[in-house]
Amino acid sequence: MSWNEPGGDKKDPWSGRGDQKGPPDLDEAIRSLQEKLSGFFRGGQEGDGSSSGTPPWKSLGFLAAGAVALWGLSGFYIINEGTHGVETRFGKYVATTQSGLNWHLPAPIERVDIVDVKQQRYIEVGYRSGGNEQTLGSVPKEALMLTKDENIVDIRLAVQYQVKNAKEFVFNIVNPAATLKQVTESAQRGVIGSSEMDFVLTEGRSEVVAQIKKEIQEVMDSYKSGIQITSVNLQDAQPPEQVQNAFEDAIKAREDEQRLINEAEAYSNDVVPKARGAAARKMQEAEGYKEQVIAQAEGESNRFSKLLAEYTKAPDVTRKRLYIEAMESVLSETNTVMVDVKGSNNMLYLPLDKMIQHQPSIQQPNVPQSTADQPPHSAVEAAQPAVRTSTRGRDARGR
Repeated sequence: MSWNEPGGDKKDPWSGRGDQKGPPDLDEAIRSLQEKLSGFFRGGQEGDGSSSGTPPWKSLGFLAAGAVALWGLSGFYIINEGTHGVETRFGKYVATTQSGLNWHLPAPIERVDIVDVKQQRYIEVGYRSGGNEQTLGSVPKEALMLTKDENIVDIRLAVQYQVKNAKEFVFNIVNPAATLKQVTESAQRGVIGSSEMDFVLTEGRSEVVAQIKKEIQEVMDSYKSGIQITSVNLQDAQPPEQVQNAFEDAIKAREDEQRLINEAEAYSNDVVPKARGAAARKMQEAEGYKEQVIAQAEGESNRFSKLLAEYTKAPDVTRKRLYIEAMESVLSETNTVMVDVKGSNNMLYLPLDKMIQHQPSIQQPNVPQSTADQPPHSAVEAAQPAVRTSTRGRDARGR
């Protein structure tokens, strides 16, 4: 008869539980486990003293080998990109591992500290901010400091840094962030204390930040902290709130002063170049007049020297020539003409200036140019025109 047919024993041939409806007995399960473990450690001996053939020391060896294998496998670890691993053996530095799969002697012999060398860390000095960089408020104990001119300013700094040496970062300083904050406060107070208030609040902000960064890095390097300062940001620099209104008035007065200075400089830049140009023009005119006078004087001197040479050769002829040339230069400046009527002692006066006004077609007779500037080639050539002119003069006067 089948176990599931009507009238059967209702016993499951696979589970062996029969018609058990409740949960298994916990005491029985524990007892069964204890019997199996005791049989394993007895080397397979059954309760009647028979042996299965496996010695107990082999079972212990298998267990020990498995435990050692598991312990050795626990020494594998993975270093991600941008991080370094610092291995220590009983607290002593062993090596610094790079990214990838690495292995070390498992605990408690060796230990690995993972350090992120690419992470940008930061500290805040003089203020505290929220997660979205919203300022929660100033910390007067850190922010207020004295300047060189005995004024108080409120300075707020944000320092960003990263790890450049994982070994130094782990071993040389117990609390790197706290140490860096104290060093920053010290360097900040030293730089601000050696600067004046106006310099810190206006044009000297970038210089102050650069000096603070330099001093922080020097101190941290002297500590061998393994920290690299990437940036120092001056979040705010202002006088205390108690004197804020008076300081704003002083700033406005300084701005007005600078504006007036700029206007005066603009006016000066407009007037001074013109004055300099006029002065240069006057100087050039004076130099030109000087050169002109000197050239004329030198020309007259050369002319006189040449005339003196000719006068030495023929004094009478040269004297008459000089007289005639002088008369020509004088008479050429007047429009009056004297005409001697032939055969009579009477003189005819012709008002040529009036005649020219009434008769524009009448041209003024050409006046011969003086030959005084042209040196004569010889005394005879110089004497001939002078003699002819002198003869006409005697005929005109009836001599």
